[in-house]
Amino acid sequence: MVEYRRRNAPDRTRDRVQKIRFERMVASVLRGLPPHIVAMMDNVDVVVADRPTGEQRSRGSDPDSLFGLYEGIPLTERASYTFALPDRITIFRKPLEAACESDDELVDEIRVTVLHELAHHLGFEEERIDELGLG
Repeated sequence: MVEYRRRNAPDRTRDRVQKIRFERMVASVLRGLPPHIVAMMDNVDVVVADRPTGEQRSRGSDPDSLFGLYEGIPLTERASYTFALPDRITIFRKPLEAACESDDELVDEIRVTVLHELAHHLGFEEERIDELGLG
């Protein structure tokens, strides 16, 4: 009888555990947002992805330094938004994990990334976001 073992199974399991931990960190950051910021969020989903897609990368950002991305219509530009799909904020796990040396640093960077992308949702331009220290 031949014994069959998956060589990559431990790596996949470890990656799955890391993804769950990361998603919990993002959820914790979202739960910790000040109530006045949560009150301003309108029709926006926050999701986690491992890396940016080809389409997201084609927008000119370095995929290794793209930690998050807002896709949608900022609140300041909405006229009629009835029956629209939610805007999306994607937080990219692998680039964030690669850039951080500790869990504390990772949580801090997730918080900055979430706030940066929420600022886009609220209608802030990149220059103003940088002025706020969220660049």
